[in-house]
Amino acid sequence: MPIPFLAAESAGLLANLLNHSVVLRIFARYWRYFLEGARGTVIIALITVLLGSILGCGVALLRLSNVKPLVWFSKAYISVIRGTPLLVQLYIVYLNVERVITFPNATVLWLDFRRTMPCIIALVINSAAYVAEIVRAGIQAVDIGQTEAARSVGMTGRQAMGLIILPQAVKNILPAIGNEFVTMIKETSIIQYLGVPDLMFKQGIVTGFTYKPLPSYYIAAAIYYILNLVMSHGVNTFERRLQASDRN
Repeated sequence: MPIPFLAAESAGLLANLLNHSVVLRIFARYWRYFLEGARGTVIIALITVLLGSILGCGVALLRLSNVKPLVWFSKAYISVIRGTPLLVQLYIVYLNVERVITFPNATVLWLDFRRTMPCIIALVINSAAYVAEIVRAGIQAVDIGQTEAARSVGMTGRQAMGLIILPQAVKNILPAIGNEFVTMIKETSIIQYLGVPDLMFKQGIVTGFTYKPLPSYYIAAAIYYILNLVMSHGVNTFERRLQASDRN
């Protein structure tokens, strides 16, 4: 093998080792920034999915109703939200909310309430469109005979939905909502552009300190991966337990 090629390969390996050592040094010095950002990311994602699930359930019920204007509205809502970029929705909601609502300057759950709330509203509106389809699919997966049996014993449509259909649909819905939470952890990265202290915003601060963006991106990517790995494992474990309870 030619000596110049060996020299180039050795230089490349040395550069990689040095780069890795820079990553470790930066994390050792600024780990608090990354962990604070990860905490903000998880909190925002959790709030978003909880509120998005509530709104999504409402939109799904409108989608399944017999009132045509409500069905048209829910279809339009889902189509528009799923058909436009989240970043565009974020700016539209943020700029409009700022005009009509002035949130107080306060710190809630380690987050700037005034800056974070418009972002959460935008994320909730986006998440609800996806959750609505999850809920609709979960409800429609329940055997139609369940509804017919409920109506045959004198239940109204609302009673049948609340007492018979939804409890059975929950087993289909919950794992998918867990996956939505995993997805939202990654989606929240766009709120850095509005100054919300999530993981990517903190990564930007560390980059400003070190003038080395690439190692900071490596650290942020590793933290996102670990968070999603843990959450995915939790969702899979929960899903297996639901399946085991069905067999029993």
